[in-house]
Parts: sequence; structure tokens; C-alpha cells
Amino acid sequence: MTTRAISADEQRTFWNDGVVCLRDMFDAEWISRMQTAVDEAVADPGPMALQLGQGLEGTFHGDSFVWTWHDDFRAFIFESPAASIAQQVLGAQERVTLFFDTLLVKQPGSQAPTPWHHDQPYWPVEGDQVCTVWTPFDPAPVDAGAVEYLVGSHRWGRRFQPKSFTGDDRYGNSLDPLPDIEAERDQHEFVTFELEPGDCIVHHGLTLHHAPGNSTSRPRRALASRFCGDDVTYEPEGSFQPLIREPDLAPGAPLECELFPRVWPRTDGSPLEEDDLP
Repeated sequence: MTTRAISADEQRTFWNDGVVCLRDMFDAEWISRMQTAVDEAVADPGPMALQLGQGLEGTFHGDSFVWTWHDDFRAFIFESPAASIAQQVLGAQERVTLFFDTLLVKQPGSQAPTPWHHDQPYWPVEGDQVCTVWTPFDPAPVDAGAVEYLVGSHRWGRRFQPKSFTGDDRYGNSLDPLPDIEAERDQHEFVTFELEPGDCIVHHGLTLHHAPGNSTSRPRRALASRFCGDDVTYEPEGSFQPLIREPDLAPGAPLECELFPRVWPRTDGSPLEEDDLP
């Protein structure tokens, strides 16, 4: 279920630009529930928690696979509109699976930027139907760390060396280094969406993006839920994404197992229809 239907124009924008902003997709009950859940997860972090932007002033808290150990994050994945949003935007016909979730909290005054990067080169997945549903639980204007996207970069046919969010060079590999995007600004089109709680952004796994620090007096609490559609397979060779445990999945297999669960249609065979959800 979604709070409202996603239009054909919104779906086309995602595939043409690599990113689409969707307004008013989550109701106030979900926002309030997840604000509390995020605060709990920050106070009592999971086994994959990291402090990002090390050496810079302020706190940038990250955590992954939070759904595997926190009931409210699990509920968000399986019961909120997030999975239906991914299915509609991707146009998936057979299945949507969760790859993982990422909690990203920039506390007030955090100077830590999110570096320019695209997601999929980090990940053990291949396919085109790969997206992130980026959901803020606080207002996210530019000065709080609103994400900026390079329009159409998902169709460049290139994959760039992953950037470390902790500030080191742990991801050195054979991929091309990322171009100096800031020096090339006049050559590209960019878009930034200032969001309110209830809005979300869906971006493709190969869309280049970054975000500034949070210079406001409020936190920027957000959850990035990574979903995969019909054509996505598990390809662990060359992956840099730490997993909370090894999946029971052979290389080349469709991305679906206990660690990467199906979220649409439901495992009992019925789709996520509006009347099925609270």
C-alpha cells in the first residue's frame, strides 16, 4: 500500500533521470514510530554500526541491516508503503526483494558530508531494477543534508571506484576513479529535493549522488531501504558491501533468500494490496 498512487510520469522520471521525489507517501503514524525507533537504534546500535566522517566535527551515525534486529525497522520494510513504492517505481512484475537497509543520522552540527558516489559498485548485485527508497523522518532542507543527484548518470554505462564514508581508502580497486564532479558542474544537470517527513526519494543504484553536512540545530534522521526487482542476481565477486551474515545463495542466483527476503508479492502468494495492511 502507498498513501497515494504513483503516477506514470513519476515512474518515467525515475527511469529517465535516475531519481524521483515522491511527496506525501508515509503518514504521520509511520513518521512518529520511526523517529522513536531511530533514536533507540542510535542509543543502542547494532553490530554493523559505524561512525562516519571520522575526524570531522559532529556525529554522522550509520548502521546497516537494522531490520534484522529491531522490530520497528522490520515492520517498516514489510508493512509500510516502502516495498510498494519500490515495486511501482521499478515496474517489477515477478518480485521485489529487500537487499538491506541503511540508517543514516547526521546529528546537529555534523560537518561530515556524504561523498559523491553511486551505490551499486559496492554491492554484490547485478541487474537494472535496483533502487533505494530514501525516507527522512525530519525536515531535510539543503543545510540539514539534503541529497543532490546528478541527473541521468545511471545511464552513463560506467561504474566508479567506491568511496569510503569513514574517510579512508579501503575500497581501492580496478574500477575507474570517480571524476571531479564539482569541477565539472557546468557539464551536468543536478537536482536537489528539500523534503518534509512523509516524502521520500527513490534513486537508481547507479545514480551519482552526495550530500553536505548538517549545519542546523535539528538531526537529519533518514533510512535508505534498498530494493531489487525481477532481473537482479547475486554476484559476490568484487563486492565491498559488508553483510551481517553470509546468504544461503549461489552466485548468479536470483536475489532472494532469508537474508534478502521477498517483500512483494508476499510469500504466501498474495500481493501487498491496500486492504491487507493496517
